[in-house]
Amino acid sequence: MGGIAVCPGSFDPITYGHLDIIKRAAKVFEQVYVVVLNNSSKNPLFSVEERIQLIEEVTKDLKNVKVDSFQGLLMDYAKSVKANAVIRGLRAVSDFEYEMQITSMNRVLNDEVETFFIMTNNQYSFLSSSIVKEVAKYNGDISELVPDIVEKALKNKFQ
Repeated sequence: MGGIAVCPGSFDPITYGHLDIIKRAAKVFEQVYVVVLNNSSKNPLFSVEERIQLIEEVTKDLKNVKVDSFQGLLMDYAKSVKANAVIRGLRAVSDFEYEMQITSMNRVLNDEVETFFIMTNNQYSFLSSSIVKEVAKYNGDISELVPDIVEKALKNKFQ
């Protein structure tokens, strides 16, 4: 397919579900920008810089993936990197309505950027950063939900 895609998210922290979407997007697009957006409606555990470091570490083997951050409108960022696509992961039908609203607004802002939805692997359909943080906070086993480096970072945050 080619082209440049932007894969936005808060990634607080990155999970195997996120990685599944990023790896699959990297197989389809020439370049994938994983962009950490500061979501004003969320209270992040990790700083933007910490999230970038974790994502860079777990995607270092994906040569066509770059990690960045951005504040503002996603369509402005997409334009700045000449992206022609946005990648959004879907876990369940419940995600679709919210994602459809965002996609519709993005299309108003820039109708030259297409949005592609990638269904996450079934084994990650329940997984969210919020769930991971909650389990980690109470010392639960998250080893099958996040890469080792992320597990260690979470343990450090909650000690």
